[in-house]
Amino acid sequence: MTSVRRAAALLVASLLVLAAAAQAQAAGYRYWSFWDRSGDRWTYATQGPAMERPDDGAVQGFRFAVSADSSDANRPRGTADFGTICAGTPAKAGTKRVALVLDFGTRADAPSGENPPAERKVCARVSPDATTADALAEAAKPLRYDSNALLCAIAGYPTRGCGEQVSAGEKNAAEKTTGKRAAPEDDGPSLGLPLGIGVVAVLGGAAFWQARRRRNA
Repeated sequence: MTSVRRAAALLVASLLVLAAAAQAQAAGYRYWSFWDRSGDRWTYATQGPAMERPDDGAVQGFRFAVSADSSDANRPRGTADFGTICAGTPAKAGTKRVALVLDFGTRADAPSGENPPAERKVCARVSPDATTADALAEAAKPLRYDSNALLCAIAGYPTRGCGEQVSAGEKNAAEKTTGKRAAPEDDGPSLGLPLGIGVVAVLGGAAFWQARRRRNA
């Protein structure tokens, strides 16, 4: 094998190691994301449930999933209409009603050994100054928080863990077990492009030196 080919092989091997390292990085965090409903769209909430004070007739959602950040977070699934969710909870003076959509996610996102409950849609009747956290406490007990007031569990799910980091390998293993594939994620630039550029650079250098040797022969 020529020195140029050895260099090319070494470069390819090095970049493959980098690719494997990138795949081993964290895929995200397992947590409950919080959403506001406006019309027929969900938007990621700008405040935590303990800070937000929804108006009467508001629709809010929670989704349990593995997400890298707010731009990657999975929205609650299915339809969400206040009139339908709160149809059996008539208006009452001195209170407000908040429709809550609780999406417990998929088995691929569940902690090991746990199965997500079915989605719930509940109508919470609370005091006019109540927060979303108050509405949750009214309609979806038991709740669990960590020492930093991070919401860890809704209606007792999950039974353990709180916002833990999840590796790409763990997530892929869960998807193989459940037979479900998560939506594509953008974990950063693909290594396919730099790998190809690196090989082209080495082989281009080889061609240059071979042409120069032929001219000097």
